[in-house]
Amino acid sequence: MPKFQFSKIRLHKFKDLMKNVKQSRRSDIVLSRSGRKKDIQCLMGPRINDATYSSKPSWQTDHKLQPTLEKMLHDKKYLAAFRSFLKSEFSEENLEFWLACEDFKSTASPEDLHLKAEGIYQEFMQPLASREINVDHHIKEKIKKSLEKPSLSCFDEAQKHVYLLMERDSCPRFLHSDAYLSLKYKSRTRWYI
Repeated sequence: MPKFQFSKIRLHKFKDLMKNVKQSRRSDIVLSRSGRKKDIQCLMGPRINDATYSSKPSWQTDHKLQPTLEKMLHDKKYLAAFRSFLKSEFSEENLEFWLACEDFKSTASPEDLHLKAEGIYQEFMQPLASREINVDHHIKEKIKKSLEKPSLSCFDEAQKHVYLLMERDSCPRFLHSDAYLSLKYKSRTRWYI
């Protein structure tokens, strides 16, 4: 019974308040086509950038937070984890070749340039090499010809090819591996240790 009286009191206060509100006419509500559009835009407020507030679930946008191959190759902890992952799959020759090419590009003297170029070719490109990489025959022939007088850019085409192979194949598998997930977990929990 008290609940009924309480609601009755509230209902009467609400009716008293509604008497003071000015009722709008039907002609005020009906607007012209352009006016209606303008009023609707005002009611909607400013547009929200879709990139800022994405309606996609986090599992679809989580890949944007993952490091790129470029970042992994220049970050020591990612590089070490990526290298150990590739060793576990017996495919570390692509990474080792890419790193050897980066070292080769930093060579200053022409004598060292020739020695390093020969070493890279014999280790990674020569038929039946110990760690032969999967590169097109035409690229190998171009490099073999350029070994007579090597330049800093003689391995660029092969290095780019190997980079794309790692980016398309090895990197996505690494980002779904236990090695990466444990590294990611350690980096999140490190701040309070």
